[in-house]
Amino acid sequence: MTEKIVSFVMSGGVGSRLWPLSREDNPKQFHDLSGAGSMLAQTLRRLKAGGDGGWPVYLIGSERHAERLRADLAGMDLSGGRPIFEPVGRNTAAAVAVAALQTLAEHGDALVLVVPSDHAITTDSQFWATVAAGAKPAREGRLVVFGIRPGQPETGYGYIEAAGEEGDQVRDVLRFVEKPDLATAETYLAAGNFFWNTGIFLFRASAMRDAFLKYEPDIWAGAERAFAAASSDLSGLYLPLDLYEHVPAISVDYAIMERAERIAMVPAGFRWNDLGSWQSLLDVGASDENGNVVIGDVVAFDTTHSYLRSEGRLLSVIGMRDVAIVATQDATFVAPVAQSQNVKKIVERLEQSGRLETRFTPSSDRVLVVGAHRRRVCHWLFEETLPLWATAGVDEVGGGFHEALDFAGRPLGKPKRMRTMARQIYAFAVAKARGWDGPADRIIAHGIDFIAARGRSENGGWVRAIGVDGAVVDSVEDAYDHACVLLALAHAHMSGNKAARALGAETFAFIDAHLEDERLTGFLEFPGGNGMRRSNPHMHLLEAFLAWYDVTGERVHLRRASRIIDLFRSRFFDPDSWTVGEFFDDDFTPAAGEKGQWTEPGHHFEWASLLVDFADKTGQGDLVGIARKLYASAVANGLNRATGLAYGAVSRSGMPLDQLSRSWPQAEAIKAAMALDGAGGPDLKPEIEARVGRLFRWHIDPAPTGLWIDRVDEKGRSVAREVPASIFYHLVFALTRYLDKTDGADEAAG
Repeated sequence: MTEKIVSFVMSGGVGSRLWPLSREDNPKQFHDLSGAGSMLAQTLRRLKAGGDGGWPVYLIGSERHAERLRADLAGMDLSGGRPIFEPVGRNTAAAVAVAALQTLAEHGDALVLVVPSDHAITTDSQFWATVAAGAKPAREGRLVVFGIRPGQPETGYGYIEAAGEEGDQVRDVLRFVEKPDLATAETYLAAGNFFWNTGIFLFRASAMRDAFLKYEPDIWAGAERAFAAASSDLSGLYLPLDLYEHVPAISVDYAIMERAERIAMVPAGFRWNDLGSWQSLLDVGASDENGNVVIGDVVAFDTTHSYLRSEGRLLSVIGMRDVAIVATQDATFVAPVAQSQNVKKIVERLEQSGRLETRFTPSSDRVLVVGAHRRRVCHWLFEETLPLWATAGVDEVGGGFHEALDFAGRPLGKPKRMRTMARQIYAFAVAKARGWDGPADRIIAHGIDFIAARGRSENGGWVRAIGVDGAVVDSVEDAYDHACVLLALAHAHMSGNKAARALGAETFAFIDAHLEDERLTGFLEFPGGNGMRRSNPHMHLLEAFLAWYDVTGERVHLRRASRIIDLFRSRFFDPDSWTVGEFFDDDFTPAAGEKGQWTEPGHHFEWASLLVDFADKTGQGDLVGIARKLYASAVANGLNRATGLAYGAVSRSGMPLDQLSRSWPQAEAIKAAMALDGAGGPDLKPEIEARVGRLFRWHIDPAPTGLWIDRVDEKGRSVAREVPASIFYHLVFALTRYLDKTDGADEAAG
């Protein structure tokens, strides 16, 4: 075989049948599955063995894998070939069209060999002998595919039905067949004229061009425009996103091979395995005396004919037969090897819920793309938690909302705090504004009707708690609760509730008459209250005042907010330690003892986002700098280094006082990072993604559907006994804000 063959390696697949090892960011072709280097490197070396090593070899892969590709190419002479980077995957038809275009542009009407990057083939000489057998029909203008005679009724491969007799080097293709069920595969095996489709093709560049022009002219035209506009440097050729993303996404099998005439098939003279299942890796791997393939830190006892792999921690196995057990840092897969093909069903389910374990490999230094968690966040909010709390969380008998649920989703029958009732109203109003298609209006009205009927005080304010039977059990008119009610009513009014505006006006009147400190130093904890003062109710009043300004545009609400900001500047914030105090004496001096040293990282995050919001509305830009200091001090002194979660409380000097990590500070950390991103400081988008990931890792993913783990100890263990409804508002606000922040991010990324 003397005519030059231009080879193209297709490296765009994911290899989901080998999850959890193979993932979107680290697909199968980059793994060493046989001990001879990565699948990609082996493929490149095999192609370099043709034509005395002097024929050009190109590689078509994802631009996002550029660094990995360059690593496998290091020191390898491609004989004039180079990488071609796709900005987005468009399946194999577009890639094959680019291969034909590249060949026509630089090598004329040469033969083109297209091969996957992730197949195991016995020897280079057997491979090239088979290619040589296909060269003659390819030179004559036929499209050639290479087939493998099946050794068992395989359901994971596509098949080729071919004409001809045993021993024929070239056969006519009668039809291509998709992956069959077991019974059909058995009939194919018995028939003797069905072959596994290797996905390896050989053709003249002009022949493939003509086939595209006849059957898929749009694909050829789109690929041609993208190729003509491509840019290049020493690292390779880069196809432009704005053109390439419009090329129709379809496989070359569907687009061309199943439709073209006179397709030729050459039976392979080499042994082949696509290493596309844990069964296949068990079959080809080096086994121990018990028939087990053991990789990594594994201890097995009384176990036979099993594939056992650990990518980190110790894996111990006892008494197993014919199983695949694969453990990575963040996932474990267990299945009978005969059913390991069904891992794709697990992957599909995980992807439907937006889990990132199918996309990203855990890494301490990896920066997630913007919007990486969008799909997971959307699924959890709109398909899991909102539907649950819109049903199980609503008390249709007693009115209002249940204070807490157990981990089976059952109400616990606790007194209903006003702050919780208000926060549920708020959460559903925010969900409606974000496009949730559930019964938000009915639930909002249900909550407002309940608190208006059962929760008003004699003075026109709001009581602190209502019993399960609807009777008041705590009549204190707490400033904290009034702040929560005001916030809820603002968003309920924004969502269209007719009663919210009037109730809001009545609440403001009550605050002015009964909770405003006559010394004009903030607000009282409750009417006539004195002694210990707290910053937290003021923070929530600030939140409510800003919300009402957003709703009405009335500057009186900004003036109310400004009074709290003044108090924050003069009393709450310590510029030396960059901390916000929690407890104060009646004159707002820090309380004595531990209470005076008590600070909460979660409140630092809340204050930070509110300060940025106020600064945006008033132009007091120095507040952004203070917000950044609060965020920095919370991160520096308020995080558990083992989990990355915020502690419950630390001292002003950074000593942990409450080592439990609750769910709400993690949500507030997300809000703060989003508020500060783009506010003149560093790029916090990677930090946002990391914090969303931690929230799901520790608080959401381990919980039953629609619920969350509220309390995690210093070692990351759950100590939660219930799911408090009051946290719902933190999660809904933070995660809907995240969706807004990342709106427009590449949906493939999230």
